[in-house]
Amino acid sequence: MHKGFLTIYWRDMLRFVRFRTLLFTSLVQPALWLAFFGVAMSNNFDRLTATMPAVPGVRAVGYLTFIGAGVIAMTTLFTSLFGGTVLLFDKNWGLMRETLSSPLPRIHIIVGIGLSAMTKSFIQAAVIMVFGLLLGVKFFEGYTATQVLISLIGIALFIGAFSLGFLFLSAAIAITMESPEGMQAVITLLTMPFFFTSNALYPANSFPPVLRALSTINPLTHLVSGIRYFAIGSDFSSIGIRYTYTQGEAVTSFIALLIFATIMFLIARWRFTKVTVT
Repeated sequence: MHKGFLTIYWRDMLRFVRFRTLLFTSLVQPALWLAFFGVAMSNNFDRLTATMPAVPGVRAVGYLTFIGAGVIAMTTLFTSLFGGTVLLFDKNWGLMRETLSSPLPRIHIIVGIGLSAMTKSFIQAAVIMVFGLLLGVKFFEGYTATQVLISLIGIALFIGAFSLGFLFLSAAIAITMESPEGMQAVITLLTMPFFFTSNALYPANSFPPVLRALSTINPLTHLVSGIRYFAIGSDFSSIGIRYTYTQGEAVTSFIALLIFATIMFLIARWRFTKVTVT
């Protein structure tokens, strides 16, 4: 079995670790986002929620816990979408030409970069979780050690499927674009609708009908729902609203992410078979 994708994976991970500035900012930025935006918004929403009647028999969680899952999902989205930028730089610097002319199958380039983006997402999610727990995020509250382990595996599966899907999308864009500025513009344009039509920061059931429909097919919504299901629980209230997640809904969300990742992989594979790097 050809294992060339491991070389691509290891090369990108070495670059990630050795570029200290990139490593530092990619790990600290999401933690700071949770610390400043999350804490500030939490104080406002919790003060507002205090005036609302509690939902009887349902555990109430603060907005900081609610948004914690959203920050993990947001970071995974940004990391995955910008993960394909490395392919554009390799193309512009001539490294991609050498890689494509080697016996390495082109599909291994996509798989290797995809696995490295997934690994980075795991690392960032772990940093956010630990930092969030220090700030007061109530993840895994009342869970046994076994339940925590199962929940961590579930969260990892959701993050892995999601990050692969958006990395494949990013790779397809990168191999098509000619300039970093153009790719950055496209990615920035994509992040806005994905992020703000999801349930990362606020409940999607309060959206207008059109946005609510977009939210239901938004991969980011499925990721956030999966993280909340495993990290917070299947029944809780926040911001005065009750949230329930069934096991069937969690499975459906995971299947939706797998379908999205498969479609993006096929698109990326098609683009790589058509590309000619000079």
